[in-house]
This record gives sequence, C-alpha cells and structure tokens, in this order.
Amino acid sequence: MSDTLFTNEPSYIKHPLIKPDTVEQRLYQLNLAGKALEGPSLVVLPTGLGKTIIALFVIASRLQRFGGKVLLLSPTKPLVEQHASFFRKVMNIPEEEVLTFTGSISPAEREKLWGKGRLIVSTPQVIENDILTKRISLEDVSHVTFDEAHRAVGNYAYTFIAEKYFEAAKNPHILAITASPGSSDEKIAEVCEALHIENVAVKTEKDRDVRPYVQEKEIEWVKVNLPPEMKEVRDLLEIIMDDRIGKLGELGFPVAARKNMSKKDLLALQKSLQSELRGEGNPAVFTALSVLAEMMKLNHGIELIETQGVLALKKYLEKLGQEAFAKGGTKAAKRLMEDLYMRKALHMLKENMGEVEHPKLGLAQKIVSGQLEGSLESRVIVFTNYRDTAEMVTDALSEVPGLSPVRFVGQSSKYKDKGLTQKKQVEIIEKFREGEYNVLVATSVAEEGLDIPSTDLVLFYEPIPSEIRSIQRKGRTGRLHKGRVVVLVTKGTRDEAYYWSSKNKEKRMLSSMHGLESVLGSKKVTDLSAFENGTGAEAGAEFEKQKTLGDFEVPGETGGETLRVVIDHRETKSGVAKSLDRMGVGLSFKALEVGDYVVSDRVAVERKRTDDFASSLIDGKRNLFAQLSDLARVYEKPVLIIEGEDLFTARQLNPNAIYGSLASIAIDFGVSILYSRDEGETASILKVLAKREQIGEKREVNPHGKKSASTLAEQQEYLVSAISNIGPKAARNLLLHLGSVEAVMNADTEELQKVKLIGPKTAARIREIVTSQYKG
Repeated sequence: MSDTLFTNEPSYIKHPLIKPDTVEQRLYQLNLAGKALEGPSLVVLPTGLGKTIIALFVIASRLQRFGGKVLLLSPTKPLVEQHASFFRKVMNIPEEEVLTFTGSISPAEREKLWGKGRLIVSTPQVIENDILTKRISLEDVSHVTFDEAHRAVGNYAYTFIAEKYFEAAKNPHILAITASPGSSDEKIAEVCEALHIENVAVKTEKDRDVRPYVQEKEIEWVKVNLPPEMKEVRDLLEIIMDDRIGKLGELGFPVAARKNMSKKDLLALQKSLQSELRGEGNPAVFTALSVLAEMMKLNHGIELIETQGVLALKKYLEKLGQEAFAKGGTKAAKRLMEDLYMRKALHMLKENMGEVEHPKLGLAQKIVSGQLEGSLESRVIVFTNYRDTAEMVTDALSEVPGLSPVRFVGQSSKYKDKGLTQKKQVEIIEKFREGEYNVLVATSVAEEGLDIPSTDLVLFYEPIPSEIRSIQRKGRTGRLHKGRVVVLVTKGTRDEAYYWSSKNKEKRMLSSMHGLESVLGSKKVTDLSAFENGTGAEAGAEFEKQKTLGDFEVPGETGGETLRVVIDHRETKSGVAKSLDRMGVGLSFKALEVGDYVVSDRVAVERKRTDDFASSLIDGKRNLFAQLSDLARVYEKPVLIIEGEDLFTARQLNPNAIYGSLASIAIDFGVSILYSRDEGETASILKVLAKREQIGEKREVNPHGKKSASTLAEQQEYLVSAISNIGPKAARNLLLHLGSVEAVMNADTEELQKVKLIGPKTAARIREIVTSQYKG
C-alpha cells in the first residue's frame, strides 16, 4: 500500500489535501469514510470518537476527485467557527478558501464570497435563505456534510437544503453524522428519507476496532428520598389535580388516573379536544380546554417539587402569579392561584420551608467536591433541565471550598432571567478549559453544538426521557481518560420513569440502527486501498439525481408559464416560502410595506398564525387591524390567511370575541378570510390564488402601496429602525433614551452604547451612516 494516498505510515494520515503529521490514523475512521463514499450516508458514532475526522476524509476525497466546492453545515455559530478553525489547520488548501457563513455576514457579502470559497462552513438557516433567494447555486457543490444530522426532521433547514441539493448538483454526495439519530424506527427513517440516505454505518464503543480509543465510563444511579415537607406540598397540588380530573369527567371527557398521566398524555388530550372544535362547536370543549390548561400547569409544578426542590417551585408559582393577575393573563392561571389548596401550598412554601432543601442539592455538593478534591486539572459538568435549578445549583456549589462553578444557559431571555450571548458562551467555555471555572452547571445548551472540553464527571441533576440528549450528555466525559456519569433520582417520582424511559430508548436506538445498517448497508465491501487511491466505488460514478414531484408535474397545468409570488423578506424564515419553491413557483423577495404575499396587481395576502391573531385581539400594541386596513385600501382583493388549528384555544379567549373580529374583518374591511392547517397548506392556497390570477385572469404581479400615515411616534420609530441592524425594539430604546430622532443622529458612539440593545458595532454603524458622504 506504499503507493496509496492514505497509508499506514507511521501514525498520521497522508493525503494531498491534508497537511502532513496533523491527523492521527485510526482504522475505524478510514473504514467509515470508505463506506460513506459509496453513496449518501449516515454515520453514527459516539461523541468524542472523531466524526469531524471522518467528514475530513470524505471532503478531501470528494474535492480531489470532483473539484468544485464542499459545504459543511452545523447548527450553531460557535460550532461553525470551531469546524472552520480545524479545517484551516489540517487541510492543504489556502486558508482564505475556507469560509464561514453565519447570520452576522450580510447576504450581499455572502453572495460575493460564495464564488471564492472551496470549503464553506455554515449554519443551515443561512444556506437555506441563500438558496431561496437565489443568491447561490449548488450546481458545483460536490459534497455536503450535515453535522448533528438527527435534526433533519420536520421543517428544519437540513431537509430543504438536501432536497434542493439533489435537484441542482452535478455530482451530489452527502455525509450525515450524529451520535444519536433517535430511538424510534419512524424518527430514524424520517432522517434517512430527508437526507436521501442510501447507506448507514454504525460504530459503538463496544466494537473491537473502536475499543482501544475509548476510555472506561462508570455510570452510577444514586437514589434519594423526597422529604416529608415536600411530599406535603406535592399532595396539596395533587388534590387540585384530582379535582380537575373530576371536572373533565363531568364535562364528558374522562381521563386516566393521575399516577398514570404524563405530559405526553395531556398534550394528546389537548390535541383531541382541539379537533372537536372543528365539529359542532360543543361549548363544553372550551371549558374542558381551560381545565386542561390548569392541569398542565399543575403537572409541571408537581414535577418541580418532586425533582428540583422548593426554590424551583417557588419561582414557578411566582411566574404563574404574574401571569394570573397581569393584563391579558389566562383564566386558567387565575383560577389556579385563587384555589384554596394552592394558597395553602404557597403559605407552606413561604412560611414553613425556609431551611428545607431537596436532598439532591447536598448530594451534588458532596459528589462534585469529592471529584475535584486534590485535583486541580479535573473538570465537572452538572446538567439540569431548568434554568432556575442551574442558578440554585451554582449558588450551592459556590459555597464549597475549592469549587469554582459557573452557570451556562442559552441565549434567550426569560422572565427575570437574561440569557447568554454566543460570545459570552464561548468566553465561559474558554475559562472552563483554562481552569478559571472547574464546574459548568448547564442546561441543554451544553449537550451539542459547542466545543466543550472533556470532563472527568458528568452529573445529571435529574434523568431525562430523551435518549438523544442522554447520549449527548454522557458523551461529555470519558474522551481522554476514565470518565464518570452520576444520575440523581428521587425515589417514587417521575425521575424513575424518565431514567428507565431513556435507558430503554437507547437500547431500541442501537437495535434499530444495526437493523437499518444491515438493510441499507453496503452492497459490496469497500476495498480500503481503492478508497485510499480515490478509485473505490464512488470514483468516477455520478449518482443519479433523485426525482422530485416537479419531475412528474402534469404537462400544460400552467400552460408552460411559471407562476410568481412576491414575498415580504421577513417571511423568508417561514416554511411557506420553502413549500412554494418546492411547488415550482417563482419567488421574489422584497421589503413589502403592505401585505406578506402578492400574487397579482389586485390580490395581496396577509398571513397570521392563530396565536398571533388571538394575541392581536387583546394586545393594544398589535396592529392587525391597521395592517388589514392598509391591505384593503391598496389592493382590490385583499385576503387574510389564518394558519393553525388552535384559533379558539391559543389564548383561551371567549369564542364570541373571535367570531366578532372575524365578522368585522370580512364585513367592515372587506377582507376575504381563508384558513390553513399549516405552512404547507398556506403555500398551496397561495399557489391556487396565483394560478387563478396569473393564468386564468392574465393579471400581472405588481406589489404596490404604502402604509397609511402613522402616528408621530410610529414615524419616528420607523425612521430610526430604517438604519441597518436597528430593529423596532432598539429604535424605541434609542428614542426613549435620547428623546428625539435628531438626538439619535447627533449622539456619539459612547452615548449610543448606553442604550439597551446597542453594542459597539451597532453604534459605529449608526455613526458611519449618519456621517458618511452620500455617493449616488
């Protein structure tokens, strides 16, 4: 094999497109890469065993054989940056040809860079948008790697990209990589179908060729008892739950006993009740849905007291109280907070349980301190399901000498809880790596998508029923040396059910994957030397493009003409645009002042999801009726599409209020109202409207019209928000802080940065726009 491109000397890979002495040679990785090159493939490999290395081998082989460019897609910006950094270090191509595409790079700039890149590492949403808006072509892309491929379900960007890639590319080939594709055959089949998978390769830590690279992983299951005081609070909540179960029965909707009821069961019942609303409109259904909303809140409260503790339940009930008595709060929350047993539970939490803690908390302190005692290099991750628990655990661990914990949560901000920016997340991880912090107390954000160093201990504060998340969490330890996983379980609670659920799902997943591997496995064994020479099964073979529905369209349906729809650029992220694209409709994206979709010179459509529609009826800041007024003023045939199946349950509104609003929209505004179940159905309606107007009536597509005169405040906000990267919230913050549009334009960068949501880059951008000389 001395003449091969990949050789056995001595421990590093040799390939023209991989820098010498940079990538260690592992036989199982080469074998997996060889299988992957036979066709579109899914590779399942435990975390820490080199999925990125396999992608590297496949990318190098495809680039050498077919040229063009390759794409590597990853779910988050930090992971994109991490992958790009790795490929620049190890690939023997100019660094400037390895590009990163994220939302922070403008669409116009991405369009320019696309032609220069040879390896583009990107978040999928960016590529999806660029395909939709025709900024890029996938014709010369000879390979796409889908990282964390288990996400390729439903409306996630991976599914659309794969579909368009196989339609457009001259030599399509994909590699899908994941540690955990899911436990059910249906979920795995959905991923495989979405990504056009022809070949599945699975490796586990028990496989003979993998075992030398795997460190021992000790898994402990530590049980605790729920304190009597907490049981008493739980019992009060369960009394309320039993009462609501009885009420459902009285209304004609009997349900299973409380002990056998899960959140999944409650959601299934909600869906069943919502479907009944589309029948005769039984008034009892509305009451039942409101009672069910109370039960779902109670179910969450019971879970918190059982598995998290007093503080977590206190914080949740505080939020529930805010919801109950706030303007526009739900009746379900209000009734719960006024219930006698709930008031008794609140009294107990406030007056009688000041010193009571969930035993998990003390146990976590003991286990973590024991792990780190005398070991400065050791690192620990504690996983919790809830942010409030993460804060509580971080505070408790801070009290232990030798522990330097840090809370690690996602980006979104919630009630009295500000999220972490991606920049801050990366900064925390770096400090964790360097030892400034030795304990990371994390929510699900640390399960995937971030380069978190291997740890000596992963502590589950509670089990989770998801096999995917459980595998990802356990994969954070045991990479470089022996690892340890400890799961805390409260006896006699849903903790135990979740533990066994996850364990059984993991077993089913492995069984399903091996079964799928045998069905979709290689029809012939890849000759490794042929792969190394680039002359294996994939060499010189062009994969037949998979046919799409468009290939089977009935001739003459549109008389050979292409239907067109103009879409407001803010609708790009919805699945409607993707569905229209799949249907062969020509799309144009513009900043529409009136309407979301324009199908002719007289028909424009406003799209509202049911929750948005319902919220607009009780939130004075929403502008639905102003939007419809403009739509009716500018277009001869205005249309409103209400999308979703929960119009009457989204905000627990009185049905008469909804009926009254619909009547006003149709009669007072003269707007036609159409209903759709989902984004795909909305797209179908739009296509029918476009066909009727453009083919049947021979009308042109002509977006036009402006919003009617706004209030002075709205006009001021509009002027400021027109500046690049300034949204409506930031515009309002600027005007509230500085007082006028003139003051905003005259403020220096230092003053601008004092405003919430305005950082250094945005401040500099404002000053650049205001002060730069105009060049027409």
